[in-house]
Amino acid sequence: MSSSKQPTESHSLFNRRQAVQRSLGMAAAAAAITTTTTASTAMAATRKGRIKQSICFWCFHLEGGKWSVEKTCQVAQQVGCESIEIIAPSEWPTLKKYGLTCALAPNGMPGAPFMRGFNNPRYHEEVTARTKEAIDACADAGMPNVIAFTGYKWRDAEDPQSGEISLDEGADNCVKALKDVVSYAEEKGVNVCLEHLNTRDDSHPMKGHPGYQGDDLDYMAEIIRRIDSPRMKLLFDIYHVQVMHGDVIRRLDQHQDIIGHIHTAGNPGRGELDDHQEIQYAPIMRKLLEIGYQGYVGQEFIPTRDPVAGLSEAVALCDV
Repeated sequence: MSSSKQPTESHSLFNRRQAVQRSLGMAAAAAAITTTTTASTAMAATRKGRIKQSICFWCFHLEGGKWSVEKTCQVAQQVGCESIEIIAPSEWPTLKKYGLTCALAPNGMPGAPFMRGFNNPRYHEEVTARTKEAIDACADAGMPNVIAFTGYKWRDAEDPQSGEISLDEGADNCVKALKDVVSYAEEKGVNVCLEHLNTRDDSHPMKGHPGYQGDDLDYMAEIIRRIDSPRMKLLFDIYHVQVMHGDVIRRLDQHQDIIGHIHTAGNPGRGELDDHQEIQYAPIMRKLLEIGYQGYVGQEFIPTRDPVAGLSEAVALCDV
């Protein structure tokens, strides 16, 4: 006689009920995923597309969802972005596989690339060589822009006790070094975009950059206009401009002739472009259309919640 117990009818019913509930739950989850993907695909398909949009890779690779290149490309297609930017040339074949471009190439500098820049002769040889390498990569791959920075104001960029480079000296150094780089960029048909950054926010190393010399938009514009080349452009970061100056729409008007690229993020906090921050993005995007801006708008916010949802909302908000 076996010692094992036979299942009772109530026990069997309980097991069947659990199985049915599990099946229903799995079906509901699958349906939710399908619905979300279908909705995102439909949303991307119905975009106006007058604003070309790009995803800044570092925000979602290092900060937000720890996305791989493949994941970022898939999300870009899903939400209706045409580009992934600030991503190494070695990754561009993957972008091309998904029909994407790189709207803005990194300058190839190691570490924090905005620290050692064109304002400091100590770094001219390295930053010039690396920027020219980036320009070559862009020319070979058909990418439009390379990023550039003034650098920090200290004579040793990592040591605030090393003495300061004056604003006038820093501007002169930028003009001298960038004229050489931009002359090379002219030959290759690539733009060099000098970025304005804020120095006010010290809460996070990527929300503000205390010590950066190019924190005044008019100062940056003067450097660019002194170089006087159609290949020397301003990277107008809406978040940084709002932190340092405000009056974003009027500043777009004032500098429309030199703007080569746009970045976004919510302020304060460099988070999503939602109703918890102060920048009104829809009228800013309409101003870009009004002034005839033809470049890309890079979504460069640091996600604080589901990154796909936040990116989808940001892309829709900028699609005016």
